[in-house]
Amino acid sequence: MAVARTRSVALVGVTGRIVEVEADVGNGLAGIHLIGLPDTALSEARDRVRSAVVNSTYPWPDARIIVSLFPASLPKRGSQFDLAIAMAILGAAGVIPADRIAEPFFLGELGLDGRIRPVRGVLPSILGAAKQGDATVIVPSANSAEAALVPDVKVFPVAHLRQLVEWLRKGEDAPEPQAEECVELPKSTTEPAVDLADVVGQPVARRALEVCAAGGHNLWMLGPPGTGKTMLAERLPTLLPDLELDHALEVTAIHSVAGVLPSNAPMMSRPPFVSPHHTATAAAIIGGGSTIVRPGAVSLAHRGVLFMDEAPEFPRHVLDALRQPLESGRVTVSRSAGSVTFPARFTLVLAANPCPCAQAEDQGEDCKCSPTVRRRYLGRLSGPLLDRVDMKVTVVRASRRELMADRQFAESSKTVAERVLVARERAAKRLAGTPWRTNAEIPSSVLHSDYRPSPEAMKPMTSCLDSGTLTARGLDRAVRVSWTLADLANKDRPEEDETTAALHFWLGVTS
Repeated sequence: MAVARTRSVALVGVTGRIVEVEADVGNGLAGIHLIGLPDTALSEARDRVRSAVVNSTYPWPDARIIVSLFPASLPKRGSQFDLAIAMAILGAAGVIPADRIAEPFFLGELGLDGRIRPVRGVLPSILGAAKQGDATVIVPSANSAEAALVPDVKVFPVAHLRQLVEWLRKGEDAPEPQAEECVELPKSTTEPAVDLADVVGQPVARRALEVCAAGGHNLWMLGPPGTGKTMLAERLPTLLPDLELDHALEVTAIHSVAGVLPSNAPMMSRPPFVSPHHTATAAAIIGGGSTIVRPGAVSLAHRGVLFMDEAPEFPRHVLDALRQPLESGRVTVSRSAGSVTFPARFTLVLAANPCPCAQAEDQGEDCKCSPTVRRRYLGRLSGPLLDRVDMKVTVVRASRRELMADRQFAESSKTVAERVLVARERAAKRLAGTPWRTNAEIPSSVLHSDYRPSPEAMKPMTSCLDSGTLTARGLDRAVRVSWTLADLANKDRPEEDETTAALHFWLGVTS
């Protein structure tokens, strides 16, 4: 009887922290004592591990067992430590050589019959283990595809505790590790289910969508029902290019921690599209939880689109909670046990009706809402929130003649996406050597020092700034949009045409 050590990984948000698991089997009253700030799910690992070992036909030590999780000050949550605890106990009991479990990382939940079940957050856990250098990680077979996404890490998938123990005891019939190759993102081979060509009669709104996709700008669409606001928002992801490898790993890690990673797509190569219902709470949008903090909709939409349909129906405090992640690109959730930071750099799309009854006066319909009711309804979208929206478009119902005439000019998502990709490449070349990828990410200080348009081009904006119709933050937003318009027009710098168009988008144009 002795002390055996092995390693596992604890998740703090989407960051993996190395945890050393020690087991001491010695004299004393028989039982398992688990120390190191475990939560309820981890405390229950004592019964799961014992049943799994016994049902795998291995002897259970009839002695006092102490399992310590280091660092002791770090809260441990979840069931992913089951496999590491079992390995440490079997190593201390002499069932398997202690030296063979000292270096690998073990992740997995144990079933009572010894099966190794999948767990959440395998990708960020292995990314945390990879920081230690040449790492070997044992994961459940169901998580093998997700685990193989991390290069330069030896990944051994196992399905049963007996399979793993026999390998460690004899060194025979070892599971084949995943190939260590450069990870390439899977390319989409099927056409998207929706296409921008489905939307007709809204040329200005379609143009605004293209600008949003090219520069990562936020958008607000105001108009009565049936004008295509939801259709436009749902087609924005079809205009965005595939995620780069580092962004794809970020997005996949967030969805893995949240437990919503598709089983048939271990790597998310396309920008996500998240559309929460207006009854969602602040914790569902921003992130939270009483014991385990989970990412919210703003983090699930990281590097993608967050669409809030019927935006005035959301509680005002939920809408105002978006202001901080829109500025910083991340969100910090604070609880009594500590704080967790999640990435949250997304494109926000808001859609709203002009009033609760949503009758279109331009079509001769009788709106039953008083001016006070209208102001109160749209007043839920606060000025500070709308000040962070780069583009505002008012959409109106198109006539039959306009719908028929516009069909021949409606472009497909593929055609528009090609222009978006060219514009993004121009922006990436201009921003080379900086941490920013799109025009929307350029900080204000750099925007006005290195990327300020010429004084002639800035005249429309400075005039509105002097008259008070444009705020300082609105000026920054409009300048960023002007750079995107210049990229789409294949210009080196924005001219007066681009700054005027960007100003009109910020003030609100009618489609």
